[in-house]
Amino acid sequence: MKNTFTRRNFVQSGALFAAASAASSSLPMLAQQPSSATGAPSPIQLGLASYTFRNFSREQMIGFMKQLSVTDLNVKDTKDHLPMDPAEEAKALADYAAAGIKLHAAGTIYFAKDEDADIRSKFEYCKRAGISVIVAGDPTPETLPRVEKFVKEYDFRIAIHNHGPEDKLWHSPLDILKAVKNMDPRIGCCIDVGHTVRAGTDVVQAIHEVGPRLFDVHMKDLTNFQSKESQVAVGDGIMPVREIFEALIKTKYKGFVDLEYEVHGDDPMPGVISSFAYMRGVLAGMGYRSHG
Repeated sequence: MKNTFTRRNFVQSGALFAAASAASSSLPMLAQQPSSATGAPSPIQLGLASYTFRNFSREQMIGFMKQLSVTDLNVKDTKDHLPMDPAEEAKALADYAAAGIKLHAAGTIYFAKDEDADIRSKFEYCKRAGISVIVAGDPTPETLPRVEKFVKEYDFRIAIHNHGPEDKLWHSPLDILKAVKNMDPRIGCCIDVGHTVRAGTDVVQAIHEVGPRLFDVHMKDLTNFQSKESQVAVGDGIMPVREIFEALIKTKYKGFVDLEYEVHGDDPMPGVISSFAYMRGVLAGMGYRSHG
């Protein structure tokens, strides 16, 4: 599977206009879209997975998001991003509200126990934050009926995250789909595109097959679909980004595409800036005006 929208196409199509218009200022501005951008509003909503900034505090991450012109966050209980403790969680929520950051999903959250009390605590954690999409890491098939009970009670969506060949249960979104196809329609997938291709699954086809059970997307790029260690900034690898966006639009996907940049944990901003600039450029090349 080859990414047909390469960085060379990106430059030649003029989609780097955003970056070019900001080149005279600071590097973080490379991720911003110019105010003169034309075209229809993008049907693809770009967000950030807070795990990208796992080595940084909430305050630092908020500063980075302002530089990136990103306001939508898939937040995780890592560092102090969104603590499970109610009092600490309330402080975090106040900080995000003050910064104009909206939380659209929480996770990855792990359901290690097939117990009502443990599962309820995770749902209450998200309820306090006003989050109705839970990106779930490891619910077993045996645990899913209990999770389903809470999905119905809270009217939340569970997006089970596939973790590739290393995952004992959920290699691919298609494995998840088989397990949940007869369950409540609010139980579905978070497609991690990197882990999906490493599992040998056509990610574009998977988007079409999962369809209305797709509730979140984690975006990354690889130079080798057999190597987890080959992750690079989005656009520097062979991930079919434009085709992924086209599939999401065709299936009328309403969720977010969250950048999850897992390399260079101590200095992620150059790759994060490049990734957002590229994704916004792809959307510009498709005739859309993206947020930011």
